[in-house]
Amino acid sequence: MFNWVKTAILMAGIMALFGAVGSVIGGQQGMLLALGFGLVSNFFAYWFSDKMVLKMYNAKEVDETTAPQFYRMVAELAQRAELPMPRVYLIEEAAPNAFATGRNPQHAAVAATTGILRVLSERELRGVMAHELAHVKHRDILISTISATMAGAISALANFAMFFGGRDSEGRPANPIASIAVMLLAPLAAMMIQMAISRSREFEADRGGAEISGDPAALASALEKIHRYAQGIPLETTERHPETAQMMIMNPLSGGGLRGLFSTHPDTAERISRLMAMAGRGVS
Repeated sequence: MFNWVKTAILMAGIMALFGAVGSVIGGQQGMLLALGFGLVSNFFAYWFSDKMVLKMYNAKEVDETTAPQFYRMVAELAQRAELPMPRVYLIEEAAPNAFATGRNPQHAAVAATTGILRVLSERELRGVMAHELAHVKHRDILISTISATMAGAISALANFAMFFGGRDSEGRPANPIASIAVMLLAPLAAMMIQMAISRSREFEADRGGAEISGDPAALASALEKIHRYAQGIPLETTERHPETAQMMIMNPLSGGGLRGLFSTHPDTAERISRLMAMAGRGVS
């Protein structure tokens, strides 16, 4: 139930941003048109955003024939989590990362980069995929996928306001300073909405993933490795589509300065500390 509330808050916040940007572009009429576009975008995001994200990453679906060990690992973990078998995808990128997507557990998919398969041990990879299945079980995947798609739409609309200007409610040219402000602040506001929802969600997925795999220490070790590699190997698709960063197990855009301040993920050291505390309590 709480996840439906979070989804409603997310959609309402994004719709408000659509209205604000539309108002700058074309006054009251622009606001109404932008709200209409936002409604259509919400509908489209609900049904098709998972396919869009997988296509962005050029993810290739695999099965027991094409990736037997990895596929069987996901199947075993899904059974432990009492979940339907999700579709399984691999992404040809060196950076180690993974994410889950879909609108519900019956229409879910998990994806991992080929880099994460090379970097992690089998135990660590099990921990990562259990984390992603915890997102599926908690129904976080709809929230994260919609927020990624809608944040991208907000950025595109804000850029339109910047480059094509706008009109006020009486048809006069809008203030160019206001257009610049919208271009800069609307994507930032969309990011803040994502942050408010996603940080606590990652802690819960870590806990749930540790319970599914029965090995909190392995997930902690995996997070440490992914964090270390993420500093030197960029996830190229995420660089082109930064709105999808919050879907990953580790923010591939994380770092110092403003990027660290506005990270959609909690501090890695804190995540590891919580997992090791679970391991100390003998969670299995």
